[in-house]
Order: sequence, then C-alpha cells, then structure tokens
Amino acid sequence: MINIVLFGKPGAGKGTQAEFLKERYNLVHLSTGDIFRFNIKNETELGKLAKSYMDKGDLVPDGLTIKMLEDSVDNNLGANGFLYDGFPRTLAQAEELDKFLASKKWKVAATIALEANDEILIHRVLERGKTSGRPDDQDEEKIRHRYQEYNEKTAPLMEYYKAQNKFYPVNGIGSIAEITERLSTIINNL
Repeated sequence: MINIVLFGKPGAGKGTQAEFLKERYNLVHLSTGDIFRFNIKNETELGKLAKSYMDKGDLVPDGLTIKMLEDSVDNNLGANGFLYDGFPRTLAQAEELDKFLASKKWKVAATIALEANDEILIHRVLERGKTSGRPDDQDEEKIRHRYQEYNEKTAPLMEYYKAQNKFYPVNGIGSIAEITERLSTIINNL
C-alpha cells in the first residue's frame, strides 16, 4: 500500500500530474476538490457546508474535509495505494491522516510539492477559470486569498514531513512530461 500526498498551490498542476501518476502506479486519486465538487453537485449536507466556505475563498474546516476523505478511502479499500491531492492542508489534517492510515496499518510514504512562482500560477488559474465554471478560479482576489491561506496553513506541513524525511520539492515549471518524470523519479526511489 503506497500513500502519496501531492502538494501545491491552486494551478500548480496537481490534478494534471495525478492523472498520469494514478495510471502509472495504479493508485486511486483522491482529490479533495473533486470530492467537494461531487458533494456540492449532489447537494449533500457535507457539500452544502463545504460550498459555504469555498464561496468565500476559505479552506473547508478540518472535520468536514476529513469525513469526506475517510468515506472516499473506505469506498476503495481494494486499491494498491492512494494519491492525496489537496489533503492534508493543515498540520491538524496531517495528524488526522496519520491516525486514520495507522488504523488501517498504513502510512504516508512521501509528500511531493509541485513548486512554481505565484504569478505564473495565478495566470494558469485564471485561464482554467475561463472553462472550469468555478467562481473561485475567475477572481484574482480570491485566488490570492487562497494562496495566502495556503502559505499560512499549509507551509508548516513542509516542516512536519521534512522531520519525517518524507518531503520532496519538485520544480512544477516545464512540460507535463518533464514534470511527470521528475515525480516518477521520486516515487520509483521510495
């Protein structure tokens, strides 16, 4: 069982890379964004709550995020592994993920961070917003707010995983194939 956490600000390419990695390594891609959108689209109770936070550009609270994620893992227990995209985003979430995985006798094998300049990422997200239909991808102020939230709440996770020798930064600029190869080199050496 391999569990990989994929980090990066909105627009860093997590979703794109996750598609290649899940095929290459036969992993289940768990994108909190996709899980949120599924629950929102289906107007579940959890989805309505998540939407109220996302509409303001805020992160969804830990308890709500964790409940949605646990349900998704439990629905895929026969998998070879999981690729966590967009989770954990806070130290509390990382600790909860560790507890949840330990309850199944699993652990996080690696955390990989796709890194790129904010201005490049903002341009990517605004371009994505032209076709995604997501209001939070169409407003530069909301995007910058999301980056501020990321810096304040997610950056401490880097230290958490560095202390466990599980943190791997990757240059997120280049062709999709180049970035996939950078990620694969790390995974192949785990």
